[in-house]
Amino acid sequence: TPVLVHLLTEKGKGYPNVESSPVRFHSVKGKAAKQPAADELPIYSEVFGDTLLRMAEQDDKIVAITPAMREGSGLVEYSEKFPDRYFDVGIAEGHAVTFAGGLAAEGLKPVCAIYSTFMQRAYDHLIHDVALQKLPVIFCLDRAGVVGGDGATHQGAFDLSYMLHLPNMVISAPRDGNELRDLMYTAKQYQGGPFSIRYPKESCVAYDPNAEPRVLEIGRWEMINQGEDVLVLAVGATVNRAQEAIEILSREGDNPGLVNMRFIKPLDVEMLDSIASRYSHLVTLEENSQVGGAGSYVLQYIQENHPGTIQVTNLALPDTYVEHGSRTEVLHRVGLSTQDITDKLRRIAQRTHHTTAEVS
Repeated sequence: TPVLVHLLTEKGKGYPNVESSPVRFHSVKGKAAKQPAADELPIYSEVFGDTLLRMAEQDDKIVAITPAMREGSGLVEYSEKFPDRYFDVGIAEGHAVTFAGGLAAEGLKPVCAIYSTFMQRAYDHLIHDVALQKLPVIFCLDRAGVVGGDGATHQGAFDLSYMLHLPNMVISAPRDGNELRDLMYTAKQYQGGPFSIRYPKESCVAYDPNAEPRVLEIGRWEMINQGEDVLVLAVGATVNRAQEAIEILSREGDNPGLVNMRFIKPLDVEMLDSIASRYSHLVTLEENSQVGGAGSYVLQYIQENHPGTIQVTNLALPDTYVEHGSRTEVLHRVGLSTQDITDKLRRIAQRTHHTTAEVS
C-alpha cells in the first residue's frame, strides 16, 4: 500500500526563543545593529511590496508567488489584503517558476518574488516552462548583488549572467525606488515574454510613494551626465555610487559621463552606436560576476560593431565566491565602494588624458 509521508520542519527545534518567533530569528543581526531613523527611505523590497499592492488594487489579474519568503520579499501586507491572489509555495523555487508560467498561460499576471541566489535553483524551469513559451511572468529578484551578512551562499552575483543568454527575456535593474515602481508597471504592460527586475538589499536611494508611475520604453537607457572622454554605464544600485564618484572627480577637474543602464537586455544599441564615436573610454559598472554579465554583453556588442574605436573596462564582482561581511565592507573588499570607483575612474581619466595628449 502506498504511503505518503509529509515532513514538517520546525525552525529552531530545541531552542524555545526561535520556536516561538521563527521569522524574527531567521536572520539575527546582533545587539549593535543600526536602528532605522524615522525618516529613512524604505529598502527596495518594501517599495516592491507597496507597488505590488497598488497594482493588485487596480488589476484583479495580478497574483503574487513566493517560495517561503513572504517577510523578506515585502509581501506581508499584500498576503493579508489579497489572500486568494497570494501563493507561498514553500521552499520550492522550481515549482514557483513553473506555477507562474501556468498562471500566465491562463491569462493571469503572475509576479514571482525570489531572491537572486535562489532563482538559480529554478534555472531549468525558467527556460522550459516560461521563456521558451514567451510567457509574461514578472520576476522580481531581491538581494541582487552584494548581500553581505548572509555570506557566500546568498550573494546575488550570478543572475545577470544566467539570465542574459535566455532568448525572450527582458532584464532590468532600477537605480532607485521610483524606477523600481516604474519598471514594475512597465513589466505589467509587457506581453512579449518574461520580464526580470533585479534590486539589492539596501535603501532605495529615492522614493516618492505619491508619484504617478511611468511606463518606460523597453531597451532605452537614461543619459544622466554626458561628460567627456570617459563614460560610465552603471547598472542598478551602482548608479548612485557612480554619481558620487563623478561628483568627486568633477571637483578635481575631470568630467566623466554617466548612463543609467536600466535595461541590460535588450541593450540600447542606438545609444551604444552613438557612444562609440563620441568617447574614448567606456566603463561598465555592475554588482554581478564579471564573467558573462552586463559588461561582457556591452563589450561583445562593441567588438562586433565598433572594433578598435573605443576602450572598454568592466568593473564588476570578481570571479570568486564573495564571503561574509557587511554590505559596506564587502563592496570595499571587491573594489565597488564609492571610493574604489572614484580611484579607478581617476586612473582611467588620467590615462585617457595622457593618450589624448600623445595623439595631439
